[in-house]
Amino acid sequence: MHVGASGWSYPSWKPGFYPAGTDAREFLGFYARQFDTVELNTTGYRLPAEEQFRRWAEQTPTGFRFAPKLAGNRPRMLSQFGACVRELGDRLGPIRVQLISARDEGMVELILGSLDKDVLVAFDLEHPSWDGIEPRLAEAGAVRVNDLEHDAAFRYVRFRDPPYSEEDLRAWAEQLRGRDEPVFAYFRHEDEPTAPAYAQQFLELLE
Repeated sequence: MHVGASGWSYPSWKPGFYPAGTDAREFLGFYARQFDTVELNTTGYRLPAEEQFRRWAEQTPTGFRFAPKLAGNRPRMLSQFGACVRELGDRLGPIRVQLISARDEGMVELILGSLDKDVLVAFDLEHPSWDGIEPRLAEAGAVRVNDLEHDAAFRYVRFRDPPYSEEDLRAWAEQLRGRDEPVFAYFRHEDEPTAPAYAQQFLELLE
């Protein structure tokens, strides 16, 4: 079970999460001592240089996992994206592919065929026309974000609608606790450090 937040580089989380006086360059190291995974959303907008991925990996301990975002409507960057995120080494976790358009199975096949077979891929598909794609994703070892019903090699859960009561989180914990497959769960960033607070509470409820 891997639980974290959608990002870490937020000065407004200080001093609520990051101790007062913490330099921004120390944020990731501090975050990685509290949680073992984080969403890497900046990669969905522009790709940093390869050395930046290596620096991020070097700031985190063994077992930590980044979940980079891939904008599925930019297929020309697929090759470069795959090479860059590989610089994370064993810190590379699942790749979240965001597709905001209506169903286009050709795009799914292109993405699946372009990424390394051993990489976990979670498709973030909001349009209802994608309903029913889950078995095809499972065949490829992939999963649809927030799908807990169909067979899958792993689960990827995004909590996007705060606030959450303890009852809300407990209900989710009951659905996820004890699963055989790996689970990655992330809480949305807000200006206040609610995401790490929810993540910590959720981890406690999962015990």
